[in-house]
Amino acid sequence: SFVILLSFSIERAREAIRYSYTRHINGFTAILNEGEAAQIAKHPGVVSVFPDRRKKLQTTHSWNFMLMENQFTDKATGKLVARPSPFWKEAKFGQDVIIANIDGGVWPESQSFSDEGYGPVPSRWKGTCAKAGIRCNSRCCCRKLIGARYFNKGVLAVPTDAKAGAHADLYSVRDFGGHGTHTLSTAAGNFVPGANFSGAALGVAKGGAPRARVASYKTCFNVPDSCLVNESECFDSDILAAFDAAIHDGVDVISVSLGGSADEYFQDAVAIGSFHAVKKGILVSCSAGNSGPLPGTVSNLAPWITTVAASTLDRKFVASLKLGLPMPLLKTRKNVFLFITVSLLNQLLIQIIYFILTLFSNSLLCKPKTLDPKKAKGKILACLRGDIGRVEKGKIAAMAGASGMILCNDKINGDGDLTADPHFLPATQIGYRDGVALFRYISSTKHPKAYITPSTSMVNVKPAPVMADFSSKGPNTIAPYVLKPDITAPGVNIIAAYTEAKPTDPSEDPRKFPYNILSGTSMSCPHVSGVFGLLRAVYPHWSPSAIRSAIMTTARTRDNARNPILDSTLEKATPFSYGSGHIRPNRAMDPGLVYDLSVSDYLDFLCARGLFSDAPHECPKHARIMDLNYPSIAVPKLKGGSSITMTRKVKNVGKSPARYAVRIKEPKGVSVSVKPNVLKFNKLGEEKKFKVILKAKWNGTADDYVFGGITWTDGIHYVRSPIAVYVVTA
Repeated sequence: SFVILLSFSIERAREAIRYSYTRHINGFTAILNEGEAAQIAKHPGVVSVFPDRRKKLQTTHSWNFMLMENQFTDKATGKLVARPSPFWKEAKFGQDVIIANIDGGVWPESQSFSDEGYGPVPSRWKGTCAKAGIRCNSRCCCRKLIGARYFNKGVLAVPTDAKAGAHADLYSVRDFGGHGTHTLSTAAGNFVPGANFSGAALGVAKGGAPRARVASYKTCFNVPDSCLVNESECFDSDILAAFDAAIHDGVDVISVSLGGSADEYFQDAVAIGSFHAVKKGILVSCSAGNSGPLPGTVSNLAPWITTVAASTLDRKFVASLKLGLPMPLLKTRKNVFLFITVSLLNQLLIQIIYFILTLFSNSLLCKPKTLDPKKAKGKILACLRGDIGRVEKGKIAAMAGASGMILCNDKINGDGDLTADPHFLPATQIGYRDGVALFRYISSTKHPKAYITPSTSMVNVKPAPVMADFSSKGPNTIAPYVLKPDITAPGVNIIAAYTEAKPTDPSEDPRKFPYNILSGTSMSCPHVSGVFGLLRAVYPHWSPSAIRSAIMTTARTRDNARNPILDSTLEKATPFSYGSGHIRPNRAMDPGLVYDLSVSDYLDFLCARGLFSDAPHECPKHARIMDLNYPSIAVPKLKGGSSITMTRKVKNVGKSPARYAVRIKEPKGVSVSVKPNVLKFNKLGEEKKFKVILKAKWNGTADDYVFGGITWTDGIHYVRSPIAVYVVTA
């Protein structure tokens, strides 16, 4: 930096310089006048000189995308101002609601959990803060983070030689993997100005209920060995213990960003624990799973759980991959995601290579011990996605001496599933069609070359939301009459607080990030948990099912271009991808009507499924699964020419008196009628029943699901329920 400033006096140089970047970025920040800046720009060693511009507030952008705040530039001051929505203000930002997180622990020193400005802990709180691995100060286990416990007996029961190395994780409430901190801060983290990830997405981090109190229940631990490979393991016994403690402690919402295979309810720890939570009036939201895009992969299927799918924001981290061609085969594409902290050798053209995939080599997949350092050194590697993690591929490429990486989606991942990652080397990810063009280019010339431009962030991207490729899909494989998932929320490239702990495994990423960007239904789930916290603050006496109904029936099924929501292949998505649609928190505050359910209703549902007889609940003689008062409708089998009738009931929570008429969107080949088609309410809290009759119009040409919906409206409220029907040939 001083070499560049030698044309000035030593005193002037020392006075001017503010930052000298010497680790990854070769440059400096200085206070200069226009003439001095112009003089430095002429230096042969200077690539560029530019003003230190103000960045717009975009973190966590998901709440802006869901219209919880309106960002605009004040004409008088020129400053960016964020105005909260009426819902956020009425809910007092979730003040004194208690949100629990069953996950991988918490990093208590994060600014997202600072208790500055908080009053006394609510008197109803009965929880504790474990002393192991945590100290109590003004930022942890006091007035914001009011509880932190760990449950490890299940994981300790599994024999493994790696436990000695993971001792700190196993006996601490601290988060060593980052997942628990990220999810908890997404649900209820404080407003934190200046949050960013390596300078990107600069803005104000916040959770959905930023003034709520939070409690962490750690059930997931990193215990790597031949069986538990560098992934957090969460055992049912520990999960149930956490549910039990959270219920006792007096929480209002439980957020559970974990899951597994679809098991019968009585064999599913999350289903069992959440049932007991709902009995006590506690809302439970769970992730739908990351096993998409195949059908029937959704997990956390119990009807008392709110199951959350994942979709994109209108923000992307964008870069361009440019090839050394007079007329490039691969055009610069605006949907390419990049997340790096340095540009690639000042954008010089670098040779691209790829290793041929054979029966005896996994080098095209850039798997461990498959790359030849002699060939990879100084090159950009084109790596095919699959088998191992995206960031792991970049790490392997960097260890082989590569200068950069292009991660190419395979056909299954398609063109829409592009994710920002903290790579170890300059890297970008491209879709399947671009990957085909890239490989064609590499094969067509002796010296293929390219460069990757520095990353930028874009907002107001259309279309959004788009369903994430990884988001697990319906139908419900345990109880097909219950449509799952229930709702979708932002779950792609979400920035939130992160752990700063040293990894327990030497092979893990050693870098530390106070805030990090992650993707998954684990990230979408706490968005719903935060909204649950707000709704609980506004409606303290509503049942969990009434609040769940409010977010489902007010959800949207169109994107920001006013077209139907798309899946990752850019085809029209269905309720098996997004449930009732994308969450709209402001609309959920005033749903008009709700579909309510009691614990007795859930027990009748279990009776109808034959899961228990009269004890301890007296089962009705004619209980029907299809009559569960759910806000959506699913029929797993409807023969051509036959019909089926279901009963539903809605409660007036809007205005009084009220008159609602029904609107019907029939699934293809199925007639739908609703009786009565008009509901009149004379008072708040009044309930009205109606019947939905579905009839297949034809004998059918193919067995498949078709989709439609019904909407009750009084001209102000629109209470929508999706319909999914499997029509079978006669």
